[in-house]
Amino acid sequence: MNKVILFDGVCNLCTASVTFVIQRDSKNSFRFASLQSAYGQQILSQQGIDPQHFDTILLIKDEKVFTRSDAALEIARDLSGLWPILYAFKIIPSVVRNIVYNWIARNRYRWFGRNDSCMIPTAELKARFID
Repeated sequence: MNKVILFDGVCNLCTASVTFVIQRDSKNSFRFASLQSAYGQQILSQQGIDPQHFDTILLIKDEKVFTRSDAALEIARDLSGLWPILYAFKIIPSVVRNIVYNWIARNRYRWFGRNDSCMIPTAELKARFID
């Protein structure tokens, strides 16, 4: 597994983001797991992140772990189309970028809603999900 995205499985914004990535991942290089899954919980624990707080997306890429805006920019960098241009925002210090990221993360359920359970991938996408 070269690139794994861990996301809040009950968050509508997060689920939509996973769908967005799948549609633009022309090389099928990303795999996915919810933070609520056993795999997600294991990674959170290994990274010293409270396993009850799902307020960040995590990207594991080449054995490095990226969180928050760093993860989002690394993901955009590997998408097809013009999305890699967003990686230019990397010149902005992560402290500044994460102010915006954290504001969206704090309000995501209120703005986009949430589900009672994690998303279930379709049969054709099941192989791209862990757990």
